[in-house]
Amino acid sequence: MPVKVKLIADSGSTKADWSLLTPSDHFRYQTQGISPFFLNAQQVREVLEKELKPQMPPGVEVEEIFYYGTGCSQPRSIQIMQEALGAVWPHANIAVSHDLMAAAHALCQHSPGIASILGTGSNSCYYDGERIAHNNPGLGFILGDEGSGAYLGRKLLQYYCYNSFDDELQMRFDAKYRTNKDEILENVYRKPMANRYLAGFSVFLGENRGHFIVENILEDGLNDFFFNHIYKYSESWTHPLHFTGSIAWHFRDVLQALCELYELQLGSVLRNPMDGLIKYHEEAGVKSKI
Repeated sequence: MPVKVKLIADSGSTKADWSLLTPSDHFRYQTQGISPFFLNAQQVREVLEKELKPQMPPGVEVEEIFYYGTGCSQPRSIQIMQEALGAVWPHANIAVSHDLMAAAHALCQHSPGIASILGTGSNSCYYDGERIAHNNPGLGFILGDEGSGAYLGRKLLQYYCYNSFDDELQMRFDAKYRTNKDEILENVYRKPMANRYLAGFSVFLGENRGHFIVENILEDGLNDFFFNHIYKYSESWTHPLHFTGSIAWHFRDVLQALCELYELQLGSVLRNPMDGLIKYHEEAGVKSKI
């Protein structure tokens, strides 16, 4: 008799994390990222058939699918994902939502709180325990994305291009990247995916903790996120602040320091949402609801 399971997905445009929940265990998989902005339903189905299904154990019947993904706040994108998932698992109940809802469920579970994403980009919301009640949307990596990898990388490159590094940091930067101002401007203004290019420099910040310029960039960049986003939620003074994403995880000590400075309560910090999503969907009574 087939084992009935739940399938959870947390997908960005670069990679997708999947978890298969059985009554006694769960299994993790990874595929290429899925963006319904760039793939139609047939192309998404092909990814699922070629990359995901071969990893899954035989003899399981997917009963419920909870898919959280980039771009899935738009009706057309939701339709594409439901059509593709339904073609592969025609008997499953399917629920599709966006990455901010994934963060809210993973971080807050069923309790109210502020849920924030600090990765390549940034986003935040107040989650009331059942739904996203308030969202202070960002302006993208050119005008906004405060606290994100792209934002911090941009600040670092400003220091570099304005010759504001001291000799020690300049030597470290040159040894790692062997680039120059013209090449940086070419990548930022003329080549695609400038946000990812900028975010890549946040690695340098993590490798050079303790240097006063690095610490200033981190504190200023994350403080900008607090000022422009966290402060806009009146609930931030009475509810915990939760974070997920690579920037939040690697620089969680800076988040802790800012929370202490402003007398705010730091909640959970997760590198990625999947562990929290597994917990959320394992709880009794959660039936195809995201």
